[in-house]
Amino acid sequence: MEDVVKILGFAGSLRKSSYNRALLRAAQELVPKDAKLEIFDLDGIPLFNQDLEDQPTEKVKEFKAKIRAAEAILIATPEYNYSIPGALKNAIDCASRPYGDNAFEHKPVAIMGASIGMAGTARAQYHLRQSFVFLACFALNQPEVMVPFAQDKIDKDGNVTDEITRQKIGELLENLVAWTRRLKG
Repeated sequence: MEDVVKILGFAGSLRKSSYNRALLRAAQELVPKDAKLEIFDLDGIPLFNQDLEDQPTEKVKEFKAKIRAAEAILIATPEYNYSIPGALKNAIDCASRPYGDNAFEHKPVAIMGASIGMAGTARAQYHLRQSFVFLACFALNQPEVMVPFAQDKIDKDGNVTDEITRQKIGELLENLVAWTRRLKG
């Protein structure tokens, strides 16, 4: 059996009962046998301040170390005001700075997201992909996991109950593991 692929997942929402955190928990249940998914909580990462980027807090140091230790990244993002949530953008800025110390560089990344609206985080995911160009990440293109009307697919206890959504999360993870192995050569 091949080595286990280490995936780091995090949600762009700080809300404890967010739909996107529920997607990550489902991903932990659905991760392929040849992979392991660790979830990191972005809560506690301070606002990025370029004056202090050479003196990162312990939480930022921990986040960067976890990213570097992982072979692949899984991001579950909500969509706020047609874009990336501020907490997620801030965390990405903290982990990719100062210039020349980008923890995301050359990491395969998969994106998924859930929202109560019809677009299912499509715009936020496309904006993340734009950021990945500068971060030199390798975004997985398929499948796109954009979960609309999340309130109908995730129960009050945070369990993803919709089988199609669970199937797509599983597919995304399988493709992320294969993509990671392919990029490793």
